[in-house]
Amino acid sequence: MESLPSYAAPLTVLLLLTWLLMRWRSRQASQQAARREALDTVADWPPEAARVLSITERQAYDLLKRAMPGYLVLGQVPLSRFVRVPARHSYNEWLQRVGSLSADLLICDSGSRVLAVIDIRNPEESARSRRRHERMARVLRAANIRVHEWREGQLPTVTEVRHAMAHVLQPAKPGIKPTTSRPMPLIPVADIEEVLSAGDRAAAEAAFDPSMEPVPSGFYDEIEATPQR
Repeated sequence: MESLPSYAAPLTVLLLLTWLLMRWRSRQASQQAARREALDTVADWPPEAARVLSITERQAYDLLKRAMPGYLVLGQVPLSRFVRVPARHSYNEWLQRVGSLSADLLICDSGSRVLAVIDIRNPEESARSRRRHERMARVLRAANIRVHEWREGQLPTVTEVRHAMAHVLQPAKPGIKPTTSRPMPLIPVADIEEVLSAGDRAAAEAAFDPSMEPVPSGFYDEIEATPQR
């Protein structure tokens, strides 16, 4: 008991420092929250219009429209728009990990049910970008959504697209009732229509304003603070 006073002073100082540190952190958090609340949505983030699709994505879009007539093709759709997850854990956390990412192109039936996703990959993508694509593909496949990877500068032909999309045209499995929104059957397209003429493509791309090119589908993932699984 005689040694108790010798421990009391350091313990008291330690508790005081801990309390001061917690109070300082709480004050910092409050100040940061106040600064965020004071920001104006337009004034502090001046918006500028951008294109929805890049040049490669527009070429891929046109290719799908020619190869899959009667199907709905959508571009740059966030995963949170067509993938649902249970609410056992934080939905905001899921959005941060993958829900805010966008699928480059979707192939849907006439009832807007997603049949497949086209993921356009850059041959020179960074390690972070590769992990992002792999994580997104893992989520989509877990949701039973087919993912087809295409390379920039190496887009398939119309015939190759139709062959790859054969699963979309497969008949319904036994016991599954066909939907009333079945897509139209494929219409033969002449080989001459497989590729846009050089003149038409050059004229179209010459009119593009580089300053309006789209925000990359993984833009916010590139500034992600911590890696995700």
